[in-house]
Amino acid sequence: MALFSFFRRSDFFSITEREHIINAIRNAEKNTSGELRVYIESRCRFVDPLDRAAEIFWGLKMDHTEKRNAVLVYIAVKDHQYAIFADSGIHQHLGESFWNSEVKAMFRHFKNNAISEGVVQVINDVGKALADKFPYDGEIDKNELPDDIVFGK
Repeated sequence: MALFSFFRRSDFFSITEREHIINAIRNAEKNTSGELRVYIESRCRFVDPLDRAAEIFWGLKMDHTEKRNAVLVYIAVKDHQYAIFADSGIHQHLGESFWNSEVKAMFRHFKNNAISEGVVQVINDVGKALADKFPYDGEIDKNELPDDIVFGK
């Protein structure tokens, strides 16, 4: 079976995989004021995946977090495209090399058709980085964005 050979919104991830990803997001966010989201769609044609991720990031109003520390994991299934887009607050702390290494980690999992595992690894890694730079403060922090996986077209 080819990597990303199919896409149907309802069954791209099994129920267990979806729960694993959502739980990874929730666990990561317990330790940080940062926000994580995952966006899955079928196609990313004629657009750089990082540009598409930025468009989605702004469309989901992820740039409205108080500390500008939201991160989007983006995957276009049929076109085998993916990217990680981070808001300015966290991007400036971690730099390009961190994000590039996380994209490479996703690729290693994806080429073995272990897509959900790749997403969870990135969520865990980014969550640790967010916790280091933006630790959770129970007095003032709140969950600013939903934790669910967003499925596009």
